[in-house]
Amino acid sequence: MTVFTEPAGVGDILNFLAGHSKHTWQPTMTAKTNVLSYWFNWRFLLCAIWIFTAMFVSAFLIWKYEAPKRKTRREDHQQKEKVGKLHEGEAWSTCVKTIHPAWLLAYRVIAFFFLFALIITNVAIDGGYIFYFYTQWTFTLVTIYFGFGSVMSIYGCFKHQPKNGGNHVSLDAEQGSYVAPTLPEGSNTSNFSKNVDGRVEPPAHQIAGVWSYTFQIMFQMSAGAVMLTDTVFWLILYPFLTSHNFRLNFLVVGMHSVNAIFLLGDAILNGMRFPLFRIAYFVLWTCIFVVFQWIIHACVSLWWPYPFLDLSSKYAPLWYLGVGVMHIPCYGIFALIIRLKHFWLSRSFPQSYRRFGLNEPALGLQ
Repeated sequence: MTVFTEPAGVGDILNFLAGHSKHTWQPTMTAKTNVLSYWFNWRFLLCAIWIFTAMFVSAFLIWKYEAPKRKTRREDHQQKEKVGKLHEGEAWSTCVKTIHPAWLLAYRVIAFFFLFALIITNVAIDGGYIFYFYTQWTFTLVTIYFGFGSVMSIYGCFKHQPKNGGNHVSLDAEQGSYVAPTLPEGSNTSNFSKNVDGRVEPPAHQIAGVWSYTFQIMFQMSAGAVMLTDTVFWLILYPFLTSHNFRLNFLVVGMHSVNAIFLLGDAILNGMRFPLFRIAYFVLWTCIFVVFQWIIHACVSLWWPYPFLDLSSKYAPLWYLGVGVMHIPCYGIFALIIRLKHFWLSRSFPQSYRRFGLNEPALGLQ
């Protein structure tokens, strides 16, 4: 959501990327932010209530669905999957078995280097102050996601190859299937379940490790954050809160579009689920940014990166509440895209569609 750039005069290429050498939109300070009167008022009180309530609810959701709990005998009997449960291989497998995970690896590597080059160019032109903005926080998060995803995909392609031979059940996480066991005559097969097309499957998938869970959390945080960033910029900041002489340039457009495009492409290719409760991480991400801004402005009188964060306006509580509510549709739109993808693939490619987590509870959107 950065709405101005200041080229550093490093050549024609950088000038082309960043546009003109003068600010096309200059933020103005409406009041000193490092005085007590700026903070001790009803406006900040209401905004603080919104922010800390959101953080508390998010922390509660994470504790409720992520914290390890002891299973009761009834839960063991029902054999329902825990909301948000992640299987080994889900982080680097593709959504369709006929698409080799190497394609997902190639996509993530290309996305990482493109995004990394873009953020480095932004730093070279404007300096480290760009990380004062939520846009660059989110853009960096997405870049790290694709770098981490490239490592996960390399691990999946080279460490989990199918093994031949032996009378065993071998879960081929890369292909989304397994090598069926060779059983002697008269063996009891009652412990094996069958799926809808009659193929025998192992009783359970291997649970993913902490790095796979971290990767999926980054995926869902990034999904909500890029939708919020691009939505706020294109629907609020650009049309209403910038001056008439504000001009778009390559970096501004790229920072508010490319990350979302790459992330949508990854969401279409990968086989990861999208548990709804993990909106909590996305909300915490934004709340941490807001609290970070509050701390800076309480110490130093400084202009706000986005006008709606300014607490001197009597409409500040409404702005904070409105942007906070926007998290729900921004996250929901991405979740709907994932849902529609799985719905279409399960009906168009029933044999090759890879479906993790059958019988998952409602909050674990597949």
